Amino acid sequence: MRLSILDQAPITKGNTASNALKNASELAVLGDELGYHRMWMAEHHGTNDFASSAPEVVAAHLAAKTKNIRIGTGGVMMMHYSPLKLAEVFKTLSAFSPGRIDFGVGRAPGGDQRAIYALSEGRQPLLHNMYEKFDTALQLINDEVPTDKLYDQTVATPSNVILPEAWLLGSTGNSAIQAGIRGVGYSFAQFFNGQMSEYILDAYRQNFKASAFLEKPEINVSYMVTTAETKEEAEFEAKPQDIWRLLFMQGRLTSFLTPEEASNYPLTEMDRMTIQENRKIHLVGDAKEIAAILQQEQEQYGFDEAMIVSIPHSQEKRLDVYRLLAKELL
Repeated sequence: MRLSILDQAPITKGNTASNALKNASELAVLGDELGYHRMWMAEHHGTNDFASSAPEVVAAHLAAKTKNIRIGTGGVMMMHYSPLKLAEVFKTLSAFSPGRIDFGVGRAPGGDQRAIYALSEGRQPLLHNMYEKFDTALQLINDEVPTDKLYDQTVATPSNVILPEAWLLGSTGNSAIQAGIRGVGYSFAQFFNGQMSEYILDAYRQNFKASAFLEKPEINVSYMVTTAETKEEAEFEAKPQDIWRLLFMQGRLTSFLTPEEASNYPLTEMDRMTIQENRKIHLVGDAKEIAAILQQEQEQYGFDEAMIVSIPHSQEKRLDVYRLLAKELL
């Protein structure tokens, strides 16, 4: 099984945003050494919980720090950017790191209403044309004349660079079909809602048409994972994420607790039931247990690659997650 990394540059309690970004760099170097296939940075706005607001900038740094691992975005939120700007950014990245760059895009805002309007300078954001915007960006990256008249009199510089891989993020059947039609990779966010199905992934494969970006269908699935040497230790490290998501679902935005604080956090019986239900989108256990789950799901659904996002409190514990999984699966 191919393993990859998805990073949000989490800002755990007592940490700083600057350190979170440095931690991303350290994780990329480790992932490269361990044989992980790719590392993507997410895009988040208007939050003090995650430092990854400019994933394409972080990607440039990570690519310069590594040798073999593919580097990209998971994903750039298309609604905030012109297709021309997207194309020029990723062609520039590919010029510096040919054959190692991924152009991963999403249709979500990556932030709340205030962040959305601030990014659009107060204008009403365009939400209806995401797939058309993606089409234009792909055409510009591939040095084609776009079908959109607004962009057919310009070129995306630099020209004639090795194409990045193109990926569409999603968690629904519609996004799967759209990715297939365009001949790009499909990245399913299992840690969003836990609703992966054979129907969704088959819809992507059945609609796939080879393109300049991919010759055959490629699927990766993103999992939230907390693992450690023992199940007990994994449960201890997982508790802050469990409580953060619980409070997020209740509309209560808070920073990540420490594992010690999370262990003493007062929970109702309903809270405990909600946390247990959320374990379908947060895999917790020792490394062998998690490896077995990933292998079983790969066999069931037939995806090509598991992409791991993990948020233990300390950087060393986070690096251990990726070391342990590599030992079991790479």
